[in-house]
Amino acid sequence: MDKLIFKDKSIKPLDIIIYSERLKLVAVNEKYVETMYREFDEEITKYMFPSPNENIASTLAFIDKSRKEMTSGNSLTFNFIDKESGEFLGNGGIHSERELANTPELGVWIKKSAHGNKYGCEAIHTLYYWACANLDFEYMIYPVARANTSSRKIPEFLGGVIFKEEITKKANGEDMDTVFYKIDKMI
Repeated sequence: MDKLIFKDKSIKPLDIIIYSERLKLVAVNEKYVETMYREFDEEITKYMFPSPNENIASTLAFIDKSRKEMTSGNSLTFNFIDKESGEFLGNGGIHSERELANTPELGVWIKKSAHGNKYGCEAIHTLYYWACANLDFEYMIYPVARANTSSRKIPEFLGGVIFKEEITKKANGEDMDTVFYKIDKMI
């Protein structure tokens, strides 16, 4: 796995806090584990690669793994929090797991009760612009199920174009018709 390349080597990934108009993005942590477990269900993962966590211990393991990957510089995984209320809205981040070097992948999920408010778009756009200022990369990749028309608007708004299409396997073994968007780095 390639590492994310920080322009400022003094950045401590677990200390990163990013603000947008309505959101506060903080390093994934256990504070919201129960909500994460409850909300990351079959309906949310319908168009996603991962499956719902089997139990709260699986969610805790995800958090632990994500924090270790952040410390090692392999990914940045954030909880998305409403700035006003402090409510957990979702999770996502920037990951360097792709086969192409220096082309990190963006990913997001928003809890069902928060759908329709464009939180996913705001979170990904915030991450993208933060990454343009703080990371060295060629371009970003945003994989999404072809049928997930709402999520496809996220990379399209950033000028993303489909550069690859394939049938991928979800964690549960199901096939998913996936399109991969390439989002060029903003100069």
